[in-house]
Amino acid sequence: MLKPNEVSSIGINYSVREDRQDTLPVAIQNPLPTWKRILDITCIVLALPLLIPLGVLIAAFIKLVSPGPAFFRQKRVGILGKNFLCLKFRTMKINADTSVHQAHLKHLMTCNHPTRKLDCADDRLIFGGMFLRSLGVDELPQLINILRGEMSLVGPRPCIPYEFDLYSPRHKRRCEAPPGLTGLWQVSGKNHTTFEEQINLDLYYVEHKSLWLDLKIIALTIPAILALVWEMKTRRGKTASTAPGKPSKNATENT
Repeated sequence: MLKPNEVSSIGINYSVREDRQDTLPVAIQNPLPTWKRILDITCIVLALPLLIPLGVLIAAFIKLVSPGPAFFRQKRVGILGKNFLCLKFRTMKINADTSVHQAHLKHLMTCNHPTRKLDCADDRLIFGGMFLRSLGVDELPQLINILRGEMSLVGPRPCIPYEFDLYSPRHKRRCEAPPGLTGLWQVSGKNHTTFEEQINLDLYYVEHKSLWLDLKIIALTIPAILALVWEMKTRRGKTASTAPGKPSKNATENT
């Protein structure tokens, strides 16, 4: 598990500036630098031949397995605390109860446990929803948010307004960079980091964002996703093998 000032899996020391740890987001002259905008648009244009058919297939799958729209819009907090409508492929049933997530989020922010999602035990998900989430493809519509300038390919994940309201002034500093599709947290073992460690990674990115760091994070995103999928598959296998009423391997061999 990552600790403050420890070298993360991306090979950097992610300590943050002590003199800024308790301040609110400040109005930055250029929160979305020109080099970042060029990188975002270039990568999206180059990937369009793959992304368009993939998006069509995902939308068709969602319509097939669940009644309702294929897309989901949700208010998120972006640059300098400004709200915007974040786009996603829908992975939950219509009118899913959000209070479950709010309670889970409050727990993660105070318990000092790894920031794992509810996905493995969340009956609000549609069929195949967990798979879409583990691959991160439910986030693909956010490329539209990126083209609009509301997000970037790399940056802290955009939080939900009720999450932002729970933040301390220090936590809110993560909004000094544009929210991203992927980020330093995602490629640094996100399921093994606590909430405060996630914040440290986000603040490191806010203070050190650069073209080289963005390229490095983009290159490490797919391996990080594959590692996460493998981890979830392994965890589900262990859960199934120890489910009540199902004999373990040793019990079977000893009968």
